[in-house]
Amino acid sequence: MNRRAMIGALATAPAAATLAQAQAQAQAPAPGAAPAGAAKTYVLVHGAYGGGWIWRDVAAGLRRMGHEVRTPTQTGLGERSHLLSRQITVDTHVEDVMNVIETDELRDIILVGHSYGGVAVTGVADRMTDRVRHVVYLDALIPENGEKVFDILPAGMADGRRKVAQEQGGGVALPVPGPEGFPIPASPNKDWFMRRLRPHPIGTYESAMRLAKPAGAGLPVTYVAYTNPALASIEPSRQRAKAKQGWRYVELPVPHDVEIPDPGRVVELLAGIG
Repeated sequence: MNRRAMIGALATAPAAATLAQAQAQAQAPAPGAAPAGAAKTYVLVHGAYGGGWIWRDVAAGLRRMGHEVRTPTQTGLGERSHLLSRQITVDTHVEDVMNVIETDELRDIILVGHSYGGVAVTGVADRMTDRVRHVVYLDALIPENGEKVFDILPAGMADGRRKVAQEQGGGVALPVPGPEGFPIPASPNKDWFMRRLRPHPIGTYESAMRLAKPAGAGLPVTYVAYTNPALASIEPSRQRAKAKQGWRYVELPVPHDVEIPDPGRVVELLAGIG
């Protein structure tokens, strides 16, 4: 090798090493990422007044781990609030989630419902059992066949909500509660959360769930109760979950909307399931 060639080789060697190092770093899995072949598919279903947006930070955390995530918004809520009407029923919301699963050809799903989202999740799991790997209820409502959401709330609560919907929601929707109705710490994240909440279609509380079998039948189910504080509206469903044979029941001392102040806690929980 002549002197000029040797100098050129020495000059390019550090650049080549730097490039190789950068490529190796780019190909390395993110911290906490799922091993190759272990990536999972999650469908996350939001609760009353919310939208798919509520899962923003949870979905981002799961995706950083290499998992696939869908966060459908149910009709009449979130970016679909312009579709609010008296005709929206529980079947509408079940079909919203089913259509995402069908359209995106999803299988082996970890199906997650938070709060009211447990209603749609129950219907989807019943109708698409072969597509579901695991059902997760996050402090969620659990209806059985023929039941309405108003049927599974504590005694007296349904009448109060009907009255509010009639007087303040035009008989079409449950108006969004004030900040005190969401017991999470005041913060910019809570402000972001409150700004995006929308009135919830009352027809989804007044229409009956149609199931061919008991809720969760034929599938692994995990129920996670949030207990700090424990919302009264969810208590009958918590007790129902405790009594279910074969279900895993877990209690966490976190608030009902923990995905807002502490999304990492929810990411860790969901990543460990299935």
